[in-house]
Amino acid sequence: MELMMEQMPIVLRALNAGFLQTLKLFFVTLIGALPLGLVIAFGSMSRFKPLSWLSRLIVWIIRGTPLMIQLLILYFFPGLVFKNNIWGSGESGRFLAASIGFIINYACYFSEIYRGGIQSIPEGQEEAGLVLGMTKSQIFFRVKLLQMVKRIVPPVSNEVITLVKDTSLARIIALQEIIWAGQAFMKGSQGISGAIWPMFFTAFYYLIWNGMVTILLGKLEKKLDYFR
Repeated sequence: MELMMEQMPIVLRALNAGFLQTLKLFFVTLIGALPLGLVIAFGSMSRFKPLSWLSRLIVWIIRGTPLMIQLLILYFFPGLVFKNNIWGSGESGRFLAASIGFIINYACYFSEIYRGGIQSIPEGQEEAGLVLGMTKSQIFFRVKLLQMVKRIVPPVSNEVITLVKDTSLARIIALQEIIWAGQAFMKGSQGISGAIWPMFFTAFYYLIWNGMVTILLGKLEKKLDYFR
């Protein structure tokens, strides 16, 4: 116990640095994936068949393969096949590759949620809007959008909570997120080796962050109750 207390400041500094990387990946993914998912959803619903087929093919491939494999291919393929490491070296390059991989992956999942939400709105509302002289864009943003948001909040919330935990997959390309930092003390880091107790603290970070996200999303869902 005394040794553990001596090691605690070292471990917490490493975990805090790893958790900051995890938070950055989490927020960058949401900022990129939420709007991109809407674009892909519109592509999937497009009446221009080549665009619709292409969008659905991309979604099918991304949803049908593990995120871990996608990250490995995205990060290593350019360097191994074209002999051109487009990501650069160091932690910044790995973070960029991980961010793009996560954004594309989650955008495809969000796109299917968006598509289901949009198509769940009765077509009569669009017909009524056209009769009143509204354009299709006005109907979407003024009539459909807020109703869609209410309907998609629960499934989007589930994906966001899953994202909190999925950020740990970035360590497959050696991004030094929080689990990487905690596991390092098992293998040997900063004079500490064979210590498993930092992993329990790692789990605590995830529990706290997941709890905060769950509370915030729950409050958002309650605020949208007036659309029932």
